[in-house]
Amino acid sequence: MIQVYPAESRFTANHGWLKTSHSFSFADYYDPNNLQFGPLRVLNDDFVAPDNGFGAHPHRDMEIVSIVLKGQLKHQDSTGGAEVLRPGEIQRMTAGTGVVHSEFNPSDTEEVNFLQLWFMPEAKGLAPSYEQKAYDQAAMKNKLLPVVSNRIKSDDIAFIHQDLTLYLSEVEAKQTVSFQQAANRKIFLFVIEGELMLNGQTRLTRRDSARITGVSDLKIEAKADAHFMLIDLP
Repeated sequence: MIQVYPAESRFTANHGWLKTSHSFSFADYYDPNNLQFGPLRVLNDDFVAPDNGFGAHPHRDMEIVSIVLKGQLKHQDSTGGAEVLRPGEIQRMTAGTGVVHSEFNPSDTEEVNFLQLWFMPEAKGLAPSYEQKAYDQAAMKNKLLPVVSNRIKSDDIAFIHQDLTLYLSEVEAKQTVSFQQAANRKIFLFVIEGELMLNGQTRLTRRDSARITGVSDLKIEAKADAHFMLIDLP
């Protein structure tokens, strides 16, 4: 089954310095029927104004992945991690037994747009940790590029404490990529930009998402140049 969630179905909020859209229940938005998809608990699409951000705040027992789409995001945490995340880089933080971090747009002029995902970890009480990886943006052209995984081991892939793999892809118009899914696993797909057709019958446009179960062969055709994220989930 391919269940489509149009972009406009997301909860949105405008706090002035922050414009955000939540794909799952988060903060002021609570829907008991939209808490998670497998271990995927949060997907927020955040736009933060220049010289603004989230002050120091705590997390616990969550795997947090951030992907910057435009601009810069400065991260600092209680494990000693302190870096600036840019397009072409990915950040994974294990909150585990507890971590405090801040996220800030260090630019005086440019807005930052980033996706933040929270996954429930495979175990509670993990040691807090942080890593940032750069990925080859050319390598995701018309391919699925793994950037976070605990299944695929590579120095270029961030490790996560959950049985999942997060792929990024940029597909040119009229090109197709395929994904084979094992039985009893799920696929979450989010269109960052462009337009996709799934298995010849389900159309997705910018910021639409799909929660997919019971589909072993997924053909993803770009109807226009497209940038998307696919997550293989238990």
